[in-house]
Amino acid sequence: MLLRPVLFALAALTIGLSATKARADNPIIQTRFTADPAPLVHDGVVYLYTSHDEDDAEGFKMLDWRLYSSTDMVNWTDRGVVASLKTFPWAVQTNDAWAPQVIARDGKFYLYVPISVAGSPKNVIAVAVADNPAGPFKDALGKPLIGPGRDNIDPTAWIDDDGQAYLYWGNPNLWYVKLNKDMVSYSGPITKIEPGIGDYQEGPWFYERRGRYYMAFASTCCPEGVGYAMSDKPTGPWTYKGPIMNHDPRATGNHPGIIDYKGGSYVFGFSYEHNFALTPIHHERRSVSMAKFDYNADGTIPNLGWWDKTSAPQVGTLNPYKRVEAETIAWTSRLKRDRDRPYAWAPGVTTAQDDRTGVYVTRITDRSYIKVAGVDFGQAGAKTFVASLANSRPGGAIELRLDRIDGPVIGTLQVEATGPAGQWREQSALVTAVTGVRDLFLVFKGSGDNPMFDFDYWRFEQ
Repeated sequence: MLLRPVLFALAALTIGLSATKARADNPIIQTRFTADPAPLVHDGVVYLYTSHDEDDAEGFKMLDWRLYSSTDMVNWTDRGVVASLKTFPWAVQTNDAWAPQVIARDGKFYLYVPISVAGSPKNVIAVAVADNPAGPFKDALGKPLIGPGRDNIDPTAWIDDDGQAYLYWGNPNLWYVKLNKDMVSYSGPITKIEPGIGDYQEGPWFYERRGRYYMAFASTCCPEGVGYAMSDKPTGPWTYKGPIMNHDPRATGNHPGIIDYKGGSYVFGFSYEHNFALTPIHHERRSVSMAKFDYNADGTIPNLGWWDKTSAPQVGTLNPYKRVEAETIAWTSRLKRDRDRPYAWAPGVTTAQDDRTGVYVTRITDRSYIKVAGVDFGQAGAKTFVASLANSRPGGAIELRLDRIDGPVIGTLQVEATGPAGQWREQSALVTAVTGVRDLFLVFKGSGDNPMFDFDYWRFEQ
């Protein structure tokens, strides 16, 4: 009699009852503190460029710009650092890698960033260029494109249907200039938008959609929400339309980014209250969030309230039978509570990067985990799990669980020693023949609080 429920459970796994369709969790990036999201849709992929608050920041401490990518709006792959203050050796190297945006033209990708220069209290806007969205980006001019000036932060660029490119920027005033076709020079005057737009403060995001021009922005500090204005022309006049995200004490700053992707519209921004999902320490350690929305019939954008009021469903699934980067993550534990000291916190999963391996997952400790959403095991079912690991110590394991962190276990990889430091080795384990679309939790088990191994990629085999 005891055998029947066991056989039923195994049959359910083999049949592969699909999990509820996944939704994005905010903040969408948990392995780093990120801000100033700048999404770019290119060749069917969403590339999300961000600024980056250092882990020990108390006040702004920003040294580089990072990239994440997704094809389903729920799983995000860490693509690493694509540019840093070192990209501009003539800039101040100790801080001020602020809000970026990347735009594509004629097979090139142009990164616009605000930075500081030595001996001046004013900011400049610099430009770097790359041959692909993931960089590396290289300084295009060896000097500022715009500046110096007190308003010169938060650049945003758009290329109109007639080929004319525009660059907007500014806090607390909004300015624009017409870029030349080379995207690294401009013609005509630098023009200030007057009168000002509603409660505009900073962080402009300029784009066109169906013949209407939009200027989203961080609304008057403090706290900052996200507002927007519309125009019939790329240079205005601008008509203030109201909030997309309300002023909210959970964010003293903000910066929007808006795109259309796979039939949906998405707004990105950041908040501070989500930090408490990542760390109990506040300061300037911000977290990028995202919400899906529908434009009103007249082209206006609805008031979404705040990031905790809405989310985004997964669009598409993930193929587990090809190489999946370990840093492809829907959710993970940035920091975790110490089991013996409930009010203490220990480091959680993060990423590292080197020239040989690229980006990989590190700081893997007991009870940390990675969730990957919407994994399509198909009808034949998986038989083997393979992972590329390095720097392992004895006693570690990867439990493969379905749908929940405490869901059914379909297999366990007992991690073996990988040899000399930095040597990557594939290891494998048999798994239950799970089918269908499921959420996959890779739960790391071991002893103690020290990191157990590094993790580069994984796949299933049939």
